[in-house]
Amino acid sequence: MKNTFGSNLCLTIFGESHGRAVGAVLDGMAAGCPVDEAFLARCMDARRARGDGLSTARVEADAIQILSGVREGRTTGTPITLMIENQNTRSGDYARTAALLRPGHADYTAYAKYHGFQDARGGGHFSGRITAGLVAGGGIVLAALEQAGIQISTHIRRCAGVEDIPFAQDDPAALAAQLAQLKQKTEGFALLDGAAEEPMKAAIRAAGSEGDSVGGILETAILGLPAGVGEPFFDSVESVLAHMAFSIPAVKGIEFGAGFGFADLRGSQANDPFRVDEVGRITTATNQNAGINGGITNGMPVLFRTVVKPTPSIYKEQQTVDYPARENATLSIHGRHDPCIVPRAAIVQSCAAALAIGDFLCARYGEGWMTLPHTFFQEEG
Repeated sequence: MKNTFGSNLCLTIFGESHGRAVGAVLDGMAAGCPVDEAFLARCMDARRARGDGLSTARVEADAIQILSGVREGRTTGTPITLMIENQNTRSGDYARTAALLRPGHADYTAYAKYHGFQDARGGGHFSGRITAGLVAGGGIVLAALEQAGIQISTHIRRCAGVEDIPFAQDDPAALAAQLAQLKQKTEGFALLDGAAEEPMKAAIRAAGSEGDSVGGILETAILGLPAGVGEPFFDSVESVLAHMAFSIPAVKGIEFGAGFGFADLRGSQANDPFRVDEVGRITTATNQNAGINGGITNGMPVLFRTVVKPTPSIYKEQQTVDYPARENATLSIHGRHDPCIVPRAAIVQSCAAALAIGDFLCARYGEGWMTLPHTFFQEEG
């Protein structure tokens, strides 16, 4: 069982949905990096449930307790232990249906792997609750990347059939303006088109009122990465970002740049022509390949989209199996569940991407990118 991501900058997650706490240990941060607890609190707040009909009625404070690795607002260079207490659990909601396998969940596969020793309350270690630790650790790296001039942001590209404005994939200046717009948005959904928010909320509430759920698409942009980051083949930028993206519960697909649209293009349309700008930097005229060639960044923005499936915990009656009895059964789920996890997952995807990019930068530049980024981020070639 492996719960650690990264080779140089490593995050280990721990906890269960209804245990005492969830959290993470972040190892590999340089000494002296600022840790803004107010920024971390905003990240946690973006992931937090509101109990407003758009997310689960399980509302947690999600206050981060920093147990080690930070002193007087700066990293010490030792492992950073982050704990978020579980304060609002109702395990009894799950006891009455504990023998029934929930469709779409990890109940059956957990039995197959852990032979009944797993903590099944609220999904245990498989729960989306565990992403609280990912956001806590990833938020520290997200802030360090921003200090180094690298911005990462995620918006809801589509949810419940309602569309948002896409990121400006081919235009770094326009994309920078969009990321600034998202940064200024402190309440509501991560959307570029404010007019899409109420229809999106109405569609989510409509599904929830019917005991059902909806999914959507998240789009993430990474702006400011230098050329030359990443490895060919097994540790390509796409490979590692996909690894982290699929570590987020409910993510079922990913595409970079033109993505599956490449299937309908010719090479003359799919290739990104190289150009030299007015200050001598090499850029591309388009960005169909999402700032990545041969698994390595080319200096253009990195963009990817993930599809998030509808929350599997729904209140409609479903067919299932009574696991101990090995009998067919029907299930009506109890408890508190999100009719849609897409809005809460946006910050999770940004923090997951931050961890992947931070590890890439450590592999290429060591920990110096955190403290002296401009010394290291020079254009290659």
